[in-house]
Amino acid sequence: MSSESTAEIIEATGRALCEHGYADLTMQRIADESSVTSAAIHYHFDTKEELLNAFLDDLLDRFESRLACEARDPRDRLTDFLDAVFEESSSDHDDFPVALMELKAQAPYHDLFRERFVELDEVVRTVVETAVRDGIEAGYFDDADPEEVARLVATMINGAHVRSVALGERTGRTRETIEQSLTLHLGWTPGSEVAA
Repeated sequence: MSSESTAEIIEATGRALCEHGYADLTMQRIADESSVTSAAIHYHFDTKEELLNAFLDDLLDRFESRLACEARDPRDRLTDFLDAVFEESSSDHDDFPVALMELKAQAPYHDLFRERFVELDEVVRTVVETAVRDGIEAGYFDDADPEEVARLVATMINGAHVRSVALGERTGRTRETIEQSLTLHLGWTPGSEVAA
């Protein structure tokens, strides 16, 4: 199967997952969202869990690529991190938030999904923790426990995701709350200065 076909199946999986939810997701419904037959999907993915793991890999790879930051200044790294996390999608069919919620709900029952979400949490916490530690060492931030600040930010991001998908709340509101928390814990507000 070509990489274009695989990408089409992954995109169709997102659309079908968002439309039907995990419980009602079938290979046929995924095929209905693409130009690929369900037989072709079954040929390359033996199970729904295997396909969803590939879909989750794609979602998490896209998220991690949004987190990539070249900035040396830890203040810029934290600001860029928040920009990436709270960036509004330009796609009309951005399946990331709903699909992620559907798969998070399955994590207690599927070890592969749980493992991937643990990895994602570690990525988020590491980005924040490293920037906070570097910022404290450089004298930009007040003294704080970088691990605890990272855990707080990761928890707030998870809460923002639930509130956005389940309640329709705009994520910008949570970003403002995270920025207020960073001001309280670090004595610094994201975007409050321009790095030299």
